Amino acid sequence: MAGAPAAPAPSVTPDTILALVQSSLEDDKAEDVVTIDLRGRSSMADTMVLASGRSSRQVTAISEKLLDRLKAQMGISARSEGRETGDWVLIDAGDVIVHVFRPEVREFYQLEKMWQPAAGGA
Repeated sequence: MAGAPAAPAPSVTPDTILALVQSSLEDDKAEDVVTIDLRGRSSMADTMVLASGRSSRQVTAISEKLLDRLKAQMGISARSEGRETGDWVLIDAGDVIVHVFRPEVREFYQLEKMWQPAAGGA
């Protein structure tokens, strides 16, 4: 016997991407993680994830680790913007969009208020 076959790569679906994103953010101690379902509300993605890091350095580290994990585990070369300054990093993983902020920047832009469903219905 020539050795065990390699385990098949997980199928890449919006749900598997989201699970990897959430796991990565948790592993790297991201704070205040919020997941917003965009299906039926936007054609840009199925899900938006917002998270905070305590400093520019942590925001950059969280983002770089997530990009590395998406590439290594799912073969996704996600696009990103903002890693140079570390105030707000946007990661576009196709069906999942991730925003990692410093807390003050997140508070200023308030994306949750813009994208969360309105309370009390339509």
